[in-house]
Amino acid sequence: MPVLAVALMGYGGAALAADAESCKAVRLAEPGWNDLAFTTGVGMTLLKGLGYEPSANLLGVEVIYKSLENKDLDIFLGYWDPAMQVYFGNYKEKGSVETVRVNLTGAKYTFAVPDYVYEAGVHDFKDLQKFADQFGRKMYGIEPGSNQTMFDAIADKDLGLSGWEVVESSEQGMLAEAQRKVKAKEFIVFQGWAPHPMNTALPLRYLTGGDKFYGPDFGAATVSTQVRKGYLSECPNVGKLLSNLAFDIDFENKGMGYLIDDGMDPEAAAAKAIKDEPQRLEAWLAGVETLDGKPGLDAVKAALGL
Repeated sequence: MPVLAVALMGYGGAALAADAESCKAVRLAEPGWNDLAFTTGVGMTLLKGLGYEPSANLLGVEVIYKSLENKDLDIFLGYWDPAMQVYFGNYKEKGSVETVRVNLTGAKYTFAVPDYVYEAGVHDFKDLQKFADQFGRKMYGIEPGSNQTMFDAIADKDLGLSGWEVVESSEQGMLAEAQRKVKAKEFIVFQGWAPHPMNTALPLRYLTGGDKFYGPDFGAATVSTQVRKGYLSECPNVGKLLSNLAFDIDFENKGMGYLIDDGMDPEAAAAKAIKDEPQRLEAWLAGVETLDGKPGLDAVKAALGL
């Protein structure tokens, strides 16, 4: 039986012993995407309520995995499968990064264009080269280190995209450029995904033909929680929380709206979203204690003023 499965078997209904003091500092990572900023904010909020001292580190995906392997980070709530297989595969093979659970289903991730670009004839990855001049031979990505699938598409001879450029910036920078192009009715192709308020803020359409790079059904994806090797056995109470923690598209869309539309920071957005739906706490905190061994649900409710 895999070590991870053995570790999780101990998470039944019985209360766990409080984590060691060495578990107090919890190092989380996120790559600057609003969905993961929000879910990381939820994790931080819960951990603080339990008496831990979590920190969030904004890093590219490649650096996140290297840091987990090197034990410089503990938790990553944002493994998008299959889009991140290109990053995770080597660490999975070595066993240096472990997957705890799927925390979101119904996600998707692939190339997107504005609706007027789609109506002009860009329906599929193979259509991009037909309109190369209109696109300026550019596609827009997010943070450096998080756009390998775009580089892979450009390198694929079947798509005829030789000479195209990936413009890397950030999620915010990419979406600002998309909004500018939409306002001017100019051509743009960029990374699109759900959950995300971009799906209602922008008149976007997703392209077919990306199965080779993102998987089928427009990059239909799950998102999973991952940890550095050995973390679950070292800090089983945090591990129990991670084994409970799951989200859904509507909850994330709402929380991301607080980030993007209302300008809240991730923890403030998380606190508001949790207060909107406090019933989620019972499932998330079932069998979870505070760092000093007290009932976790009571402590988090008190910290949130519930």
